Amino acid sequence: MTRLRHIWRSMPLRLAILLVALFATVSLLSLAASYAVTQSSFEETIRADLQQDLAGFRAAPSARAVAQLVEAESRAADPGRLILSYVARDGRIYGNGAIAQDEGGFHIFSLNPDRAEFEGEYLSLTNPLYGGVITIARSRAEIVALRGVFVNILLISLLPTVLIALSGGLILARRSKRHVEVVGAALDKMTSGDLGARVQIGPRWSDDLVRIGGKLNQMAAAQEAQMGALRDVTSDIAHDLRTPLQRVALYVQDLSDRVADDPESAVLAGKVQGEVDGMTHVFHALLQLAQVEAGSPKARFETVDLTQVCRKVVEVFEDSAVASGHDLSLDLVAEPLSLQGDRALLGQMVSNLIENALRHTPSGTEITVSLRGQEGAVVLQVADTGPGIPADERGKVLQRLYRLDRSRQTPGHGLGLSLVQAVAGLHGAQWSLHDNAPGLRVDVRFPTKVG
Repeated sequence: MTRLRHIWRSMPLRLAILLVALFATVSLLSLAASYAVTQSSFEETIRADLQQDLAGFRAAPSARAVAQLVEAESRAADPGRLILSYVARDGRIYGNGAIAQDEGGFHIFSLNPDRAEFEGEYLSLTNPLYGGVITIARSRAEIVALRGVFVNILLISLLPTVLIALSGGLILARRSKRHVEVVGAALDKMTSGDLGARVQIGPRWSDDLVRIGGKLNQMAAAQEAQMGALRDVTSDIAHDLRTPLQRVALYVQDLSDRVADDPESAVLAGKVQGEVDGMTHVFHALLQLAQVEAGSPKARFETVDLTQVCRKVVEVFEDSAVASGHDLSLDLVAEPLSLQGDRALLGQMVSNLIENALRHTPSGTEITVSLRGQEGAVVLQVADTGPGIPADERGKVLQRLYRLDRSRQTPGHGLGLSLVQAVAGLHGAQWSLHDNAPGLRVDVRFPTKVG
């Protein structure tokens, strides 16, 4: 059903239908005009024949001659084509028919006792003659038959054209759909981090699609080159900064040991040590975030039991939750829920969500990690009963290094949810923030087939 809907919405089929509708309209108008002109011409011919017939009867010298002439011609005439009737002055009717009128209109009755009434449509001409009335009627059978002829012409000429045009449009639509699917598949790979993906241009592609595919390949090549350069720069920065940060940490540790007997100096050295540790943590978080957004961890995808991952992460945080006065609980189904992904990154995602809840909620808050299979997806939920996040700031917390005003005095660097968003995107998951009434609920919906 979905394939038919996509084909129906394709441009080639719609253009074919539009052209068919236009052709059909023009054909109908042309045939209607031709029918009207032909019908009028036939009727004029019949009326001319009626006038000529009447002129012949007027040439008779007397009423008796008219009656004899009408009788003679009516015997030779086919009543289905020609009706002659002459009502003499004395009321006697000559010919092969008589005209009468009732509520239904005019009717021609046969004077032959074996036939009561003539069927069909007639054009008639009535005129007084020698004290009587003469009526001549010619059948409109040819005009009536003309309708069927034009209907047949319409069916023979229009229906095959419509069928051929629609079939051609359907074939073009299916071919165009296949070409678009090739482009879409390449774009999906590019957006998921595979910058080496390219649009495979086929020999039967139209010039427009060839140009589009070429531009996309050109863009992908440029992005691949830029990302390669960025990775090189990142690697160089990581190499250049890792060693100085480690040296600073060692120097600070050495300084702390030397000033251990001086309380003020020891406190200051401890603050410096904390700042250095924070810088190192932010540095590693940014590097990890850059790697995830580049899509490089996809090469390590495997079948991961997310139930087991959640259970292990919660076990790691149980002691911290108890120490901070939080109630951390796990709500899992009995059967394993698996998907294709990076086990370490999925664990990091769950850890960041739990750590975010522990860090930004007061003591006594309930934090629940739940996992459910739902309509072809695996849904991870981390909910708390803390103060939550205002609706107008939920979009801002996804920005790197952004922190709520009330959280600026708490530890952290504002990268936790950014990494969650990046890991979710890498796994093709949709995630969202909701009001838990009270508190915050984070939903991450993984498709069951990823990678």
